Amino acid sequence: MTETTQMRTAPAGPGGGSRSPEYRLAMNALSGLREDLFHDAFAYRPLPRPGTDGPVVRRLPARLKPHAARLPYVAVAALAFLCFYVGTVGGVTDGPLALLSGLICAVPVLATLVRPVGAFWMSMAATPVVALLGSGWGDWPWLPGAFLCHTAVLVIVAIRTRARTAAWMWALTAAYGFFNESVWGAGHYAGNSAPLLVLTAFAMLLISVWHIRRDARQRVTAEQTVTAHERSRRTLLEERTTIARELHDVVAHHMSVVAIQAEAAPYRVENPPEELERAFATIRENAVAALTELRRVLGVVRAEDYEAPDAPQPTLADLDALLANVREAGLAVDKTVTGAVRELPPGVELSAYRIVQEALSNSLRHAPGATARVEVSYVLGGLGLRVVNTAIPPNTLVKPSPGAGHGITGMRERVSMLNGGMTAGPTDDGGYEVTVFLPVTVQTEDEA
Repeated sequence: MTETTQMRTAPAGPGGGSRSPEYRLAMNALSGLREDLFHDAFAYRPLPRPGTDGPVVRRLPARLKPHAARLPYVAVAALAFLCFYVGTVGGVTDGPLALLSGLICAVPVLATLVRPVGAFWMSMAATPVVALLGSGWGDWPWLPGAFLCHTAVLVIVAIRTRARTAAWMWALTAAYGFFNESVWGAGHYAGNSAPLLVLTAFAMLLISVWHIRRDARQRVTAEQTVTAHERSRRTLLEERTTIARELHDVVAHHMSVVAIQAEAAPYRVENPPEELERAFATIRENAVAALTELRRVLGVVRAEDYEAPDAPQPTLADLDALLANVREAGLAVDKTVTGAVRELPPGVELSAYRIVQEALSNSLRHAPGATARVEVSYVLGGLGLRVVNTAIPPNTLVKPSPGAGHGITGMRERVSMLNGGMTAGPTDDGGYEVTVFLPVTVQTEDEA
């Protein structure tokens, strides 16, 4: 035990695995330097084609928007031409050497479009070459062309790469400037490393803030998208749960009626045959079993605080009471019924009632002061519903109150469950209209 403890606490030698935090920090920094500036430094990384939906592009005239994707390339080319001009006129000689100096200043700027890290090394290498081709006196170590070239390269590469890479480039630039001014700067009028470093540091600070803001905006957008998707899924599940609860109550009621009638049927006939008694007994057993399974399966969708309604689920016969309540709430609504009124399947009756109820609730919330109309059409193939409200009156003092977004989703779920069709959207006069068709299969006497 003592030997093991001593082995663990003993300081590691040069080849040991335990290192100090300072050593690990330095090694991580060198690893980052090697990864950012030396590993595949001249790899081909073309500038991605920018989008055409940015805030700057949206402000451009319509005739320039199709060409907006070329703006970064044009800007870099114009900057390279400016570096070429300054590099040409910034030296003391004319002729081929001046053109060569301008060309050396322009090439690294153009290289940022395809090889950003390599462009930095090209700019670093171009600096002493331009100094040798230019004046022996003046700004040192960056002549005007090299100064503009290196500043442009640092800014463009900082925009194209991450902040750590730009920080390493700035640090190497500072080391290069300090070394040149300390060793070879004697006899020159002025050193211009400090202005270049201050200028590029300020530019990189702004670029870093822009990067942080852009990344934050992208993360927020992604989180909002995920949140909206999850909210939509939750709304959908809540509506399906509500529909399942209501259908459970409807089906359970009818299955209970079947079981009771099957149990009482043999007693309504004097001396019923034994086969008839067994048939009714089987019907009752199957009805009770189906009711038990239904409660077991659909019971999981009930919340702990959910209480089954004492009264039966509403149908279209209760529509007048619903309209009376809506009128008391302040919505003037009329009802029109066309076709031969008949009893429909319980699921259709319940869904139709809930659709009208939700559409009128939306009218109350989103169009205060408007009037509404409910049209119920009994046709041969099913049931048609149309709920339309007018626009909000201009003199109303009540503000619309947005809901939770469940209304349209719930109506579509009910219509989809019955294989129906639904359209919802604004009307020409500024109102809103919901149109639904719920198919109902007509049974013949043989099928019944």
